[in-house]
Amino acid sequence: MPSFAEARVDLDAISANVAVLVERAAGALVMGVVKADGYGHGMVPAARAALAGGATWLGTAFIDEALGLRAAGIDAPLLAWIVPPGEPIAEAVEAGIDIGVGSTWTADEVVAAARRTGRTARVQVKADTGLNRGGIGEADWPRVIEAVARAEADGLVTVTGLFSHFACADEPGHPSVAAQLAVFHEALEFAEKAGLRPEVRHIANSAAALTLPEARFDLVRPGIAAYGLSPVPGLDVPGLRPAMTLSARVAGCKRVPAGSGVSYGYRYTTDRETTLALVPLGYGDGVPRAATNTGPVLVGGRRRTIAGTVCMDQFVVDIGDDTVEPGDRAVLFGPGDGGEPTAQDWADALGTISYEIVTRVGRRVPRAYTGAAR
Repeated sequence: MPSFAEARVDLDAISANVAVLVERAAGALVMGVVKADGYGHGMVPAARAALAGGATWLGTAFIDEALGLRAAGIDAPLLAWIVPPGEPIAEAVEAGIDIGVGSTWTADEVVAAARRTGRTARVQVKADTGLNRGGIGEADWPRVIEAVARAEADGLVTVTGLFSHFACADEPGHPSVAAQLAVFHEALEFAEKAGLRPEVRHIANSAAALTLPEARFDLVRPGIAAYGLSPVPGLDVPGLRPAMTLSARVAGCKRVPAGSGVSYGYRYTTDRETTLALVPLGYGDGVPRAATNTGPVLVGGRRRTIAGTVCMDQFVVDIGDDTVEPGDRAVLFGPGDGGEPTAQDWADALGTISYEIVTRVGRRVPRAYTGAAR
């Protein structure tokens, strides 16, 4: 792995962020969401840091991710909530992983896996309350709930949870939030009448956990907030600190005359004699090509903007008459303490969300960890 670039991850920051979220949860349990390789921070280190901060559950998207946590020796309660055809359901049952049931066929497959393994499957049933993505729709909810209740009575499954997901929780006051909450309450009431008594009921992601107390129920599922980034544009959450710093060492500098085209397509042209610095990170490492002429970078003690097209392995920064040497560090984003941009600054510049910025940092970039939870 190259040593000229790194994504430095402060695990103490993740633990401290989760501790803030535990306090804000006001008695609800906290699930640390570590899907997508811990939002790019490293799934296993992030999971350990989240548990050290007070999370009692962990959440992944897929069963293979959850099995990876078990293989690393993590035995905390664990939910994997997306189960496409072909997922290793039986292995999840044997590993004591809670399986998200978001479709009628999944319920059937989990029951079949429980029969094959001779183990009681742990399941959490997901209601589609209006996101219209995964989850059991209102029309199918009674049939699925009655089926899993029968399976529970037969000792094949234990229904440990009932959950859903918001569409617009990052827009506090959006009418869909109250509408989804109402549907979720109806779904919970039906499940209770069917005799289900789950350990946890949950619908709150980071945004709802921080802004919507009535959505906390028994458990909240913070994802991006655990990594120190705000889930709601403009919402300042005291105590949260971004955990990742992405940087690379400058690979070279050259003086060029005015009128010089820079990088593919000459989408940047120098307006004076100037110095160009080459930074060896590109879209092959997760730097968006859309950052062409827009991505902010701290080089030579000053914030600058990427000059010209972002390439697969490199980009260029116009540093004017400043002095920058090969080996000096260019910081793309971090906590902002040293004047460097943040992941939110990148998101704002590119018209996206901070989730995408940190999660897309590729495996070619080594992760370097600091903190007690390593």
